[in-house]
Amino acid sequence: MNRTDRPDAWTSGAARDSEVRVSPRQLDLDRRDVLIGAAAGAALFALPRSARAAGDLSSVHAQVDKQMGESVARLQEWIRQPSISAQNIGIQECCDLTMRLLRDAGFGSASKIPTEGHPGILATYEAGAKRTLAVYFMYDVKQVEEKEWSVPPFAAQLVDRPEVGKVLMGRGAVNQKGPEASFLAALHAIRAAGQKLPVNLVLVAEGEEELGSPHFSQIVQRPEVQAALRRCSGIMLPSAAQNVAGEINVTLGAKGVLELELESSGEKWGRGPTRDIHSGQKPAVDSPVWHLVQALSTLVAPDGNDPAIDGIESAVRPLSADEKRMVDELARRLDEKLMMKELSIQHWARDLDFRTTLERLVSRPTVNIEGIVGGYTGPGGKTILPHRALAKVDIRLVPEMKAKEVLAAVRGHLAKRGYGDIEVRQLGGYDPNTTSKDAGPVQTAVAVYRKSGIEPLLWPRSGGSWPGFYFTEKPLQLPAIHFGLGYGHGAHSKDEFYVIESAKPKVQGMAGAIHSFVDYLYAFASPSHA
Repeated sequence: MNRTDRPDAWTSGAARDSEVRVSPRQLDLDRRDVLIGAAAGAALFALPRSARAAGDLSSVHAQVDKQMGESVARLQEWIRQPSISAQNIGIQECCDLTMRLLRDAGFGSASKIPTEGHPGILATYEAGAKRTLAVYFMYDVKQVEEKEWSVPPFAAQLVDRPEVGKVLMGRGAVNQKGPEASFLAALHAIRAAGQKLPVNLVLVAEGEEELGSPHFSQIVQRPEVQAALRRCSGIMLPSAAQNVAGEINVTLGAKGVLELELESSGEKWGRGPTRDIHSGQKPAVDSPVWHLVQALSTLVAPDGNDPAIDGIESAVRPLSADEKRMVDELARRLDEKLMMKELSIQHWARDLDFRTTLERLVSRPTVNIEGIVGGYTGPGGKTILPHRALAKVDIRLVPEMKAKEVLAAVRGHLAKRGYGDIEVRQLGGYDPNTTSKDAGPVQTAVAVYRKSGIEPLLWPRSGGSWPGFYFTEKPLQLPAIHFGLGYGHGAHSKDEFYVIESAKPKVQGMAGAIHSFVDYLYAFASPSHA
């Protein structure tokens, strides 16, 4: 489990400022750099007039470029407010900041929704439009290991990376504050151009996405939230949907997830010590750590690449013929070597071919050990027999699998094999979600991308997860789409960044991302959704 070395550094404003302050002169220089590059980004992305639902949007796009300094500064302010949900660092402050950013962008109402965990947000933007679009935000971020970063993770510094261009580096830069800030910047540009927003917006935000959204149901199932969402024709997640080669990924769903904590202890087991003892006693005493390791090994095939939990394979839905054709196209168009480089790997699991690997990526459930700890892991040796061990596990779910059923299957599987003493605690989780490629919001995204000269790549689903299940399933049954030009890297890892000025002709920076959101909103407003 990741932990920041000095969490107290982010808990107070004074402490935080001492860690991440950037001089006003440096920020002014950075803003000038961004403004110089904004016009180039606009020229790269400028859509033909036929792509726009209503009127000439040149004044709106001009405002995007004019406001780039403010747009970058807004994102920097958001990132400089830590919001690590797993450690409850800065969450309340970031929730308040997010609501202010929403109101500044034109949302007439932004209300905090309490839960048993971190609060959510319901915000509405009433433009008097015929169509209403739902938007999903998260304002929390992953933990950081500050010593691994090349810059302070909450300084939101602009950094030159020759391979991609000028980037904004910081935790949450691409996952998800960067794309979300670009979406808000699009709203600012529309208002600054003296135009009305072409659609009404209903925005739902949470501060526990990085925890597996354990209390999201308490937000989205509230009567006032359900009533607002029932007015919507679909839901959009602002994203940086380009890869490093500039290709656009359109995902038609996401895997579900079940996040678990498994604990083995001598006390619960009734074997092994109830406190750490000298390891010389091992011939006479059982080990709770080995007990956990052996239990974990039963959850997967011998090579660790397929789940072996009793019963869960029967619920896996195979890919349809249409989805297999999507995989064929992915294998044909994607650069395998570039993808491996992005993942920092030299081999695919089992040394399978690229096409088979892609099919497994979008169709297979997984059992992954996020981290495991027991006993002493500091400098030197300690020669103890630990009394306790803990593992963090995530299980990714594909269509037809249910999080509650898989949780019961895990417990039953372990008990059947003599590991019923191991405590299995659910940390978060939800079911998978799927949207048809023919759904209006998806077709709108495809049309906008195509009219900008890009043929998007359709993925049956992503390998990751988001709680779209609450929107796409009954009672709402809203089609969902990730949308947005732009690129970033390092989500959940060190040196996370979002590209501000791109050095690659086919990859958009922040200005291009903002332009794309402007055009998506106007295209969505059209009765044809195109």
